[in-house]
Amino acid sequence: MNIGEMLDDLKKKAQDEPALRDALLASRTQQNALSAFCRVCREHGYPIYEMDLIQEGEEAYAAMRRSTNGGGENSPLLSGEDDYYEMFFAGL
Repeated sequence: MNIGEMLDDLKKKAQDEPALRDALLASRTQQNALSAFCRVCREHGYPIYEMDLIQEGEEAYAAMRRSTNGGGENSPLLSGEDDYYEMFFAGL
C-alpha cells in the first residue's frame, strides 16, 4: 500500500473512530506536528514516516507539472497542493 492509499484508509478509519480522529487533530498542536502525526499513524498500524510523506507529495506534484505542457519553464503555474499532510486534514 502506498502513502496515498494509507492516508485514504486512515482518513476513513478516523471518520468512524472519534478517538483516532481526535488524536490526529491533536497532533497538529504539537511543536513538531508532522512527527506527531506520523507517530499516531504508526501507532495505528500505518508505517508512515516524515520523509516518505514529504517525498510522496513532491513526486505527485512533479508528475502533475510534467503532465501540463511538458513541465518546462513555460508550464502554467499550478495551484495544486503538493502536501499530502495538509490534504489529509482538509478532507478530515
